[in-house]
Amino acid sequence: MRTALVIGTGLIGTSAALALSRRGVVVHLADHDPEQARTAAALGAGTDQPPAGPVDLAIVAAPPAHVAGVLADAMGRGLARGYVDVASVKGGPRRELEARGLDLASYIGTHPMSGREKSGPLAATADLFEGRPWVLTPTRDTDTEVLNLALELVSHCSAVPVVMDADAHDRAVALVSHMPHLVSSMVAARLEHAEEAAVRLCGQGIRDVTRIAASDPGMWIDILSANPGPVADLLADVSADLEETVRALRSLQSSDDAKRHEGGAGIEDLLRRGNAGQVRVPGKHGSAPRAYEVVAVLIDDQPGQLAKIFADAGAAGVNIEDVRIEHATGQQAGHVQIWVEPKAVPVLTAALRDRGWALRQ
Repeated sequence: MRTALVIGTGLIGTSAALALSRRGVVVHLADHDPEQARTAAALGAGTDQPPAGPVDLAIVAAPPAHVAGVLADAMGRGLARGYVDVASVKGGPRRELEARGLDLASYIGTHPMSGREKSGPLAATADLFEGRPWVLTPTRDTDTEVLNLALELVSHCSAVPVVMDADAHDRAVALVSHMPHLVSSMVAARLEHAEEAAVRLCGQGIRDVTRIAASDPGMWIDILSANPGPVADLLADVSADLEETVRALRSLQSSDDAKRHEGGAGIEDLLRRGNAGQVRVPGKHGSAPRAYEVVAVLIDDQPGQLAKIFADAGAAGVNIEDVRIEHATGQQAGHVQIWVEPKAVPVLTAALRDRGWALRQ
């Protein structure tokens, strides 16, 4: 791939353009808002000038409801040898293109499984897709050259290609992305009118659960409007679990021993099912989940503290698998939770204590 046209310079489109430009691909940028395309160009994502002729690959990064229309226009004008979209829903756009009577040999639907709570070109990064799954949904009509161009795009973005059927993809993202976002928003909505004294008690758990609720509502209306059925089916199952959980909790309030026992068993069943589901979430780099242990280091809220901890861990020969910062309420302090291999815990704790760090037991 030598040339590409990115149509839609939001977070995903600009991030892909940055990654391609870094790999030497000449990238042209287009957007219904020319100012947004100029912003992406100023960030080094490419040029906002139109290509002189057909490019190798056109990448449509429009909301799901507009993907088919943008693709149909691009195909009609012969803007590229191959066409992909990066929308989070795949079945609907393909069916709309088929209904328009377009030859889909030059098209393949794709979806990079990566994003951020922020949108727009200023939130874009060239490494947004690094190590993340990037779904490809070819059909028997897909031209081999177009599939190879899509695979080259994934490679340039340092992502991991995953081939799926379009409708299977839509059911999958409903489960792992769309439904969880709505549940997160439902939990976060409970905080809107909560008493200030209660909100001040928020810890890492509520931050984890509500983090994705900070995303742009307009963007999510577009996504959910394109995949409502599978999401509604999953929420119906969640609703059934909620009803059972409410009944179990009410039983725990009973003065009857048998009802309390029944209620406790119901809650335990839900928690154990949650354990069983959580361990299926892929671990680092998409591999099977592994058990890590946490070393908690007390820190002041000052510049350079994290860099020092990472440097001291590196000097001890310890690889940090994951990290999280938990801030103390009402204080300019907190602690850093460092996930490491169990065998590395004694090495790391000894090294950090030798270097003057205070560890939380």
